[in-house]
Amino acid sequence: MPEQQSAEHQTDLAQEVATFLRERREQIAQRWADAALFRTVFTVSRDEAVEAGRTVVEALAAVAAAGRVEDAEADGFAVVREQLARMAQARARAGATMAQISAEMDALRPSVTDLLLDELSDTSAERLRECATALTVLMGTLRLVMLETTTVAGQELINRQRLELLEIATPVIKLWEGIVAVPLIGTLDSARSQVVMETLLDAVVEQNARIAILDITGVPTVDSLVAQHLMKTVAAARLMGAECIVSGIRPAIAQTIVHLGIDLSSVLTRASLADALAYALQQQGAHIVPNPASAAEPR
Repeated sequence: MPEQQSAEHQTDLAQEVATFLRERREQIAQRWADAALFRTVFTVSRDEAVEAGRTVVEALAAVAAAGRVEDAEADGFAVVREQLARMAQARARAGATMAQISAEMDALRPSVTDLLLDELSDTSAERLRECATALTVLMGTLRLVMLETTTVAGQELINRQRLELLEIATPVIKLWEGIVAVPLIGTLDSARSQVVMETLLDAVVEQNARIAILDITGVPTVDSLVAQHLMKTVAAARLMGAECIVSGIRPAIAQTIVHLGIDLSSVLTRASLADALAYALQQQGAHIVPNPASAAEPR
């Protein structure tokens, strides 16, 4: 029975905090618009900062009304997670650290607490303390949501940048009409191999290529996983109607492939990119005439 009364008491406190937040929403939003977090994110228009503040206050009120002031997964926070993510990204781009963002979130609390103390000045000291504690817990939960959102947003940014770097590191070069090449440099892992395959297949379609060259001169090692990725890329290119040539297999890599027992008999290979290009040109019907060294002295 005492536990039930305590739960009902906590719910009553949360409801009172929710009512306070709704009634003082505009005042809180106006104060937050001048706080460091909102001021540094919404630099173009103060009205935009005020509107963002209103949205956050409404979310807090919804969470309090549901009696879930300690729950970062409360439904009320769902509507502001995207906005918090944008704010976190803006602060991160400006060079703010996680600790600074956390401090800026914590700095929002005093302005709300001051309004609550003014609102409940006629109530008992005990009731005032309990409501202030509930509000403090709610603001702490908001800060936790902000930090979680910041972490997720940061990881998404890192993942996007990583993919962009992989795409930059995997250029497709048009060598001749109907001939494209992908010079690979560095280690091949599953993620990069997938980017190589997608980039090459897109180039085959865009360039209407009949021959694609994968040059691995700059790949330091080839193991069974890398060989498997190469074979899958070759097979995918064939399905797109292009013949795929793997060039740049160095002696040490050739020995490794033999020792591993990897069967590349179905893959057309050439020792160098130049050899692969010469073969591709011949397949296209071009005749390559070497430039003979002139025995005569220049006049």
